[in-house]
Amino acid sequence: MKIAVLPGDGIGTEIVAQAVKVLQALDLKFEMESGLVGGAAYEAHGHPLPESTLKLAKEADAILFGAVGDWKYDTLDRPLRPEQAILGLRKHLGLFANFRPAICYEQLVGASSLNPELIAGLDILIIRELTGDIYFGQPRGRRIAVDGHFPGAEEAFDTMRYSRPEIERIAHVAFQAARKRKAAGSEGRVTSVDKANVLETFQFWKDIVTEVGLQYPDIALDHMYVDNAAMQLVRAPKKFDVVVTGNMFGDILSDEASMLTGSIGMLPSASMNANNQGLFEPSHGSAPDIAGKNIANPLATILSAAMMLRFSLDQAKAADRIETAVKAVLAQGLRTTDIFSTGTTRVSTLEMGNAVVQALK
Repeated sequence: MKIAVLPGDGIGTEIVAQAVKVLQALDLKFEMESGLVGGAAYEAHGHPLPESTLKLAKEADAILFGAVGDWKYDTLDRPLRPEQAILGLRKHLGLFANFRPAICYEQLVGASSLNPELIAGLDILIIRELTGDIYFGQPRGRRIAVDGHFPGAEEAFDTMRYSRPEIERIAHVAFQAARKRKAAGSEGRVTSVDKANVLETFQFWKDIVTEVGLQYPDIALDHMYVDNAAMQLVRAPKKFDVVVTGNMFGDILSDEASMLTGSIGMLPSASMNANNQGLFEPSHGSAPDIAGKNIANPLATILSAAMMLRFSLDQAKAADRIETAVKAVLAQGLRTTDIFSTGTTRVSTLEMGNAVVQALK
């Protein structure tokens, strides 16, 4: 099992170090090789995704990723900014399906800004299409407008587009995920989020998801406009089971859902291709304001490593062990700053990683 370890920038190096330590505590043999990505790669090689890192990622069975980005790179040309590394990996590896679970652990019900009765027992899965939509659509750029409200003025434009195969494959992923969750006790429902009342792209999306849904008669399907979905996520989040949506809407909704659980520092994610090769990373960013302070929460990255074991490396029992260890640590009352509350014990990044390793034993 070959794992490409790409810590990246900011707190990425700190949190990935803890996840690697947890993986090393398992009774498994991994070949782990590290590479530079993001701002760190730009500093060393002049590009956020150098050829050596891309080659490493392509040859690996799975990628453990930290985070990229720093304010000091905001003045770079867009192709050289750290964030382009993650977009490049998605494109070159065909990582089209992003899994973002939003789970509220029993011990953290009080950490959410929502009332406990709204989020106690929350367990939803947001599936975001990753390689299409307005993020990658062409044409895009800047020009002098020849029409619109201000002809002759400078304007910028991006193109939202989806093809039938792109929508079909992400829809199948969502329905199959709902079927697996139903077997484990969930409702067995897919909510497809769109803006079909305004956008032709998402009327097309809605039509095709509906067609695919006919192949899964055991799974319920409903459709919801994105503005309503954003509202319902904070009004009645437990009514959702599996949510599937496009790249831009998924980007926004998954971050919103992360805060239902109390902290984005608790949420892992997986980005998969058709061959089950995946990139596994915490849902949060590089947080340069706290980098180097040993206070970042490593649990999202550790849980991402568990997802890596389950989805790409066929090591479900090892994944279960890590997830159980995380629950045990939370039950002990250990908390990093982002999830700390009165009556619990504040610990550092390093101490939290050590505690998970100890719980594994």
